[in-house]
Amino acid sequence: MSVMGLLESWPWGGVDWLVIGLGIALAYIVFGIAGFGTALVAGPILILFMPLSKIVPLLVLLDFVAAFGNLLPSRKDVARAELLRLLPCMVVGCALGVTFLLNLKSDILLLLMGLFISAYAIYSLAVKVRASQLAAGWAVPMGTVGGLFGALFGSGGFLYAIYLNARLPKDAARATQSALISCSTLVRLSLFLLAGVYAELPLLVLAACLLPAMALGLWIGRRLSMKLSREAFVRLVTWLVLASGIALIGRYLSA
Repeated sequence: MSVMGLLESWPWGGVDWLVIGLGIALAYIVFGIAGFGTALVAGPILILFMPLSKIVPLLVLLDFVAAFGNLLPSRKDVARAELLRLLPCMVVGCALGVTFLLNLKSDILLLLMGLFISAYAIYSLAVKVRASQLAAGWAVPMGTVGGLFGALFGSGGFLYAIYLNARLPKDAARATQSALISCSTLVRLSLFLLAGVYAELPLLVLAACLLPAMALGLWIGRRLSMKLSREAFVRLVTWLVLASGIALIGRYLSA
């Protein structure tokens, strides 16, 4: 079957493709600045066109490419002790998340995603002062729940950020988070592969078609991060994420 034939299995018109491409580009602008958050931004847009059980594996493929691109320049700053502390917990959480994702009903996932996105946004906006220091034992709940949310909703990176920023200097925290996101995408990619999710060729072709939008978003995000306040930009995006989460909850209640 040709590429065009595979893409025709997705019932979208030209405007739909434009909205999807813009959603992906915006998500990776945020990723280029904050280092996480693609599903928080792209999820509410993509869910208008496909189920969450397709969105998360799609974003995992794109995150896999983006995360390793972010990791290479900063790999020397990675705090290996913290990485090794979080990794086993993250793997357990990812396994649980994939199981839930592939077995829960789509309408329940819609509600859960709305609640998850809204709770994260409210937390980010309400908590002005982050913990200055966390004990190493916090790696267990943060890593496990981060892996669970990463597999179930496509984004657990904010939990890793909370933990690492309270344990490490800024550069080390960012580099370690990039390494952890890279490992997380590899674990989730492997689990989805074992579950047969990527046996659907149209999903792989869709991911390939969206790579230019992803690359454009990363390019813009990295340049914006040099010129703008990262905190101010992420705060603006958080307001948009909150609006998206509320809209998802409203959509579930009105269904």
